Amino acid sequence: MLTWTPFELHTAQPFGIARWTHSAYERVRVDWSLDGVTGRGEAAPNAFYGETGATVPAALERLMGAAGDPWEFRTLAGRLDAALGHHPSAKCALEMAAVEVCALLVGRPVRDLLGLPGGEVPESSLTIGLASLSEMAAQAQAAVARGHGILKVKLGTPQDEAILAALRDVAPEVTLRVDANAAWSLSRARRMLDVLADYRVELLEQPLPAGDLAGHAALRRSARLPIIADESLHSVASVPALAEAFDGVNLKLAKLGGPVQGLRALELARLHGLEVMVGCMIESSLGIAAAAMLAPLCDWVDLDSPLLLAAEPVSGLEWKAGRLQLPPGPGWGVAWAE
Repeated sequence: MLTWTPFELHTAQPFGIARWTHSAYERVRVDWSLDGVTGRGEAAPNAFYGETGATVPAALERLMGAAGDPWEFRTLAGRLDAALGHHPSAKCALEMAAVEVCALLVGRPVRDLLGLPGGEVPESSLTIGLASLSEMAAQAQAAVARGHGILKVKLGTPQDEAILAALRDVAPEVTLRVDANAAWSLSRARRMLDVLADYRVELLEQPLPAGDLAGHAALRRSARLPIIADESLHSVASVPALAEAFDGVNLKLAKLGGPVQGLRALELARLHGLEVMVGCMIESSLGIAAAAMLAPLCDWVDLDSPLLLAAEPVSGLEWKAGRLQLPPGPGWGVAWAE
């Protein structure tokens, strides 16, 4: 039986990127019950990719007839795609719920069901969202005091260089990563390359608009740091086309369609010589637990969403100075507070 429940997440403070600033996020939990156990999935819709809190339940109504047997989770995506185009976060929630109910029925973690390794998860970055210079510096300083060694800073404003200077003043030794969220022009991005080098930035995520693969390829030829695709990656099938324009890809289950699709995208990225980051939307620890099982196979991890929330309905994930510990229990290994 399939059911779903809308819920809302709130960040501890307004979270800003180049396109918007929000503090409330509509999400939907999907429950798939079979033989006395219930698998869970999370839909994290994003309007940039054509989904909202209102479109997800409507999509689920149309998709539930194609869901079939959860044990056929490896072919679930094809059935869902045939029933309804796009709507990746709704499909992600269904695929998450299908694989968890099967894992729970055999009493194993989902990663065992999919043949994925356990092991240590690389340290996650902690994101510093766009705000005033003083607020961003204060967030960075507090993160360092809590033991975080990697910060990802959102840029895409007229004061980008000042933001980097302010963060380096309070966090001189941390690893810095930059995400422009598609806000720069090619000429602006070229001018920023020397600035990024001066502030010892490790990587640059999505500097140009999503469709500008030629611009990214041109920028990559003169860059001295890896350039990572995020907005340009919108499906598993889009991975091969990115190999000439980017050094790596940021995999987010909510826009790929689920954990099985995330694994397929990761394998396809490796076949095309791309490095891999596993990332997230603003999600609860349920969505993060699903993404985390891919983390031991990735070069970079950006799964900090639970650390940005004011409160959340899920427990079971543990963090040690920015490093996520994979839950040992069956399924996703996390619990939903009733």
